[in-house]
Amino acid sequence: MSLDELRTLLDRHARSGVTTAIDGVLIGRATRAHESSVSMSGTVLALIAQGAKTLVLGDRVYEYRAGQYLVASVDLPVSGHYTEAPALGFGLVLDPAEIAELLLAAPPGSLPQPDGPTSAIAVSDAPDELIGAAVRMLRLLETPRDIPVVAPLIRREILWRLVTGEQGAAVRQLGLAGSSVTQVAQAVRWIRDHYRESFRIDDLARRSGLSVSAFHRHFQAVTAMSPIQFQKRIRLQEARLMLAAQPNDVTGISHRVGYDSPSQFSREYRRQFGEPPSRDAARLRDGSPAPAMSVL
Repeated sequence: MSLDELRTLLDRHARSGVTTAIDGVLIGRATRAHESSVSMSGTVLALIAQGAKTLVLGDRVYEYRAGQYLVASVDLPVSGHYTEAPALGFGLVLDPAEIAELLLAAPPGSLPQPDGPTSAIAVSDAPDELIGAAVRMLRLLETPRDIPVVAPLIRREILWRLVTGEQGAAVRQLGLAGSSVTQVAQAVRWIRDHYRESFRIDDLARRSGLSVSAFHRHFQAVTAMSPIQFQKRIRLQEARLMLAAQPNDVTGISHRVGYDSPSQFSREYRRQFGEPPSRDAARLRDGSPAPAMSVL
């Protein structure tokens, strides 16, 4: 089983969206390179079979291409664009509960413990075993009756390849209660759910079960951003979604996402998306929507 077969299967079963008949299995396809788009990463494996992509998280830049995979262990705001197209990718949504169950089944002491906080996003070359499992998963789309029984087994194999692979530390932390990734993920979820509100770092650290100094260190290591920078990214992304539907209400939307100053909102929006809010909104309304799955 090779990358060629993976490419063939992805091309055969790619549709307009990214979901498939197998729960949690995604297919990404791009017919041409495009300008940078901004969205949430999801917690996902993205295995590239054709083409190449660049992804930006905070001040970190990740490049991955055919034969490589990317793992995102926290749902974070990222920007990215295809640098080579056409592109095809296999994706798998990562479930912390499934990873935790797999870790419990592993022989004691067989998996190394992480030395410290790890980045939420990492890229590696894909081993043959991982590519082979992805191929067998996609073959199931041609025998639907096998999906309920066989897909969970292959999914478990893929997760095992990840937790024992080069980026295993990041994936394992996703399934470990109390790990730096899960602790930061708690703060990330709170900020996403309350992005309009101001917050105190002390309160976020307490929610995460960390001291203030450890919280700062872990949050930066995992997300490549400070909590304030993360909140700003979320506010601007939400504002962009609102502006696509209400392009003439820049001031009202700036207040709804938590900005007291419309001029500050416009400055930061332009810095993030390259255009003033009203001009970007008009372009989004008249043009094609950005891809929903940024890492795939």
